[in-house]
This record gives sequence, structure tokens and C-alpha cells, in this order.
Amino acid sequence: MDDTPLPDDRWRQTHLGRLLGHAMRRFDARVLQLMARSAEVPLALSNLAARDQVSAAHIHITRHLSLRGDRVTDLAERAGMAKQSMADLVQQCEAWGLVTREADPHDARARIVRFTPMGLAWLAAFRAAVAQAEAEFRAEVGAEVATVAALGLEAYAGGDTA
Repeated sequence: MDDTPLPDDRWRQTHLGRLLGHAMRRFDARVLQLMARSAEVPLALSNLAARDQVSAAHIHITRHLSLRGDRVTDLAERAGMAKQSMADLVQQCEAWGLVTREADPHDARARIVRFTPMGLAWLAAFRAAVAQAEAEFRAEVGAEVATVAALGLEAYAGGDTA
């Protein structure tokens, strides 16, 4: 066995990208946990969230679907996903009653994805859960650190907070 000391490789676990990924997963998990307990979320969706049937991937639709509705292609592009992956999420969300697909009045071949009334209730609960998760973040790290983190992340993302 070679007794040569190994180089320090702790950086692989602590670099900024890894920390951002962990923070995002923690934040999304907390939002879903809050939504599972929300009185604003229809019971069937609350049960799905509580049983971990709703994942961070489903949040892509919540984050990226405009209130006017969008084509799957545009939705996938904004979410940074493959069109087929987004189509699968849309299909699942349609089965849950969150969205509907309607004919595109400008292109007979295309469909527009829109929130249903239940989907809009889900969106309202998502907004409340995000606000609470952000407040918990501020309480944990302090208001000044939270403000600096938000400003830094916004600048780093290029101002693209959509």
C-alpha cells in the first residue's frame, strides 16, 4: 500500500455549484412539504404531495407556465427541459386536474397548456409556500445575509429570475 498522502479533495463537496444545488433541493422540498399541509391545496393534490408523488420536477410547471397559457415547446424551453419530458409532466398534471390542453387558435397542430381553476388554487398555495420558505430562510441565516444572497444570486443568474 502506498503511503503517499492523497491530495485534499474536500472542494468537490463544498464548491458553490454543489452548495447551490443542495440549497435548491432543500428549498423545493420545504415548499412541497408546506403545500402538502396547505388548506388552499385541494385534498387530492395535498395527499399526492404528502406521499411524495409531486416532485420538484412538477414545480417546473408551477414556475414556468404563464397565466395566459403556453405551448409545451415554449414551456420546456423556459424550464430547461426536453420537450418530451415536459409533455410527460403536462400529461400527469392534466390527469391531476392542474392544467388543461386546448387547441391553439393560431396553429391547428399545436395545443396550449393552461391552468385549470384547481391549478390556479395550486399556484396560490405555491406562492404562499414560497413566501413561507423564504421567511424561514431569512430567519435561519439572518435578514442581511438573505438579502445579500438574493441579490448575489440574481446578479449571477444574469437578472433572469423568471
